[in-house]
Amino acid sequence: MDRRDLLRALAALPLVASGRVVAAPDASGIDADFAVLRAAMAIHPGAHRYLSPGELARNLAVFESDYAAGARAASYDRCYLALSRFLTTIRCGHSYPNFFNQTDPAAKALFDRPTRLPFDFEWIGRSMIVTADHSGTNALPRGSRITAVDGRDVGDILDTLMPYTRGDGHNDGKRRSLLGVRGAEDIEYFDVFHGLLLPPIGGVHRLALVQPDGRATRVEVPAIGLAARQATMTRVREDSDAPRWTYHVRPDGVAVLDMPGWAMWNSKWDWKRWLSDRLDDAATTHGLVVDLRRNEGGDDCGDPILARLIRRDLIGWTFEPKVRFREVPATLAPHVSTWDDGFRRIGLGGADLGGGWYGLPDGAKSLPIRPDAKRLDVPVAALIGPANSSATFGFINAARRSGRVRLFGEPTGGNRRGINGGGFFFTKLPGSGIEFDLPLIGYFPTTPQPDAGIEPDVVVPVTVEAIATGRDPALDAAATWAVAQRTGPVRG
Repeated sequence: MDRRDLLRALAALPLVASGRVVAAPDASGIDADFAVLRAAMAIHPGAHRYLSPGELARNLAVFESDYAAGARAASYDRCYLALSRFLTTIRCGHSYPNFFNQTDPAAKALFDRPTRLPFDFEWIGRSMIVTADHSGTNALPRGSRITAVDGRDVGDILDTLMPYTRGDGHNDGKRRSLLGVRGAEDIEYFDVFHGLLLPPIGGVHRLALVQPDGRATRVEVPAIGLAARQATMTRVREDSDAPRWTYHVRPDGVAVLDMPGWAMWNSKWDWKRWLSDRLDDAATTHGLVVDLRRNEGGDDCGDPILARLIRRDLIGWTFEPKVRFREVPATLAPHVSTWDDGFRRIGLGGADLGGGWYGLPDGAKSLPIRPDAKRLDVPVAALIGPANSSATFGFINAARRSGRVRLFGEPTGGNRRGINGGGFFFTKLPGSGIEFDLPLIGYFPTTPQPDAGIEPDVVVPVTVEAIATGRDPALDAAATWAVAQRTGPVRG
């Protein structure tokens, strides 16, 4: 979970220009790292959602072997990769060595490398499809299909990176989505692990591709660094006070509210007032389409929308919250930080549910969404996809329960078997200084659910043809539906 305003001044490690540690942690430091990780796993609410105790123990043993080997080789890279690989085995989309919470020297060594591909792309299945060319060669038109990078089939590259990519359960759509490059993140997931595992030779990437007109070709493009990647970013940064979302009304009279992110904790932008004004305007249109396809989550910014749609209180989050501890264990306490020290006693006052589980005290439980006096009586649709895995997963679940929002696009990220989050410990391994995010609350369904995301009402997949032509079939389908609904009553 991306808490940029909560970065901690973790103890800096001595690094050389290559990004390797000058002196490996000593044996006592490695042992301390293992003790902290094991203590963290003992309270991780999702540690056994998909893994038996025996499977978790075996994965820990593999991690300890790989991590110790990395430390002995003085390789910060190998230690970071070992931790990343272990955490993905838990199949929790909120557990990873957060790029934004590492020490500055470690972040520079691990992430600031001239290894990046100089273009944006989406994965469609196992195909890498160019969405924007930043190479300066004009050889990668939008819609080009990259077939190989540096002699490796792109499907094999995807297979190599997926085991290092976070996601909930076996919902691989989220992992594939994270491995796309869209110019929307300060540090892109693909860039990190492709750079660590499959760096180019000689500062050049050699590509094989098929252009939209069907011509197969080969081209060499420069590998770029972090600053060059960030220079191509298209989104408003999270620490900006400028509006983060956009709103417009199409010629067919349907309003489109594009919300690519809901992480508002580091911005002074008055998003509530901005959103309220746009919802006032949307009430006069033929319908509203809310585009969430690039939005992983953040704050509960969708609640004001739902509040205008419902006539009675809505319990949108139907999962039962559980935690694994009353108070943070003494072994772990010195090595965690958080934005709310109440999380250190999160289970106090909650019911003992048995089996080492505790409920939340009543004051910490989610409140229902209450109807707003202002009504939004036009048809409302939401565009959804595999990026939706945290707060947007919760919104989409609530939107479906409301009966007032029709969902278009592709299955979400997250998982109907539940997710983990709600509160976090930013956990530092004392020997290496590597941080990872430890979610504290597990959310569990009250009835059996599939190991999958939420399906849209109308499936509209992303296609190569749509990317090449710049069309948006999901938006068009949602707008067409909204206009058609104006001939009859809005259900709610």
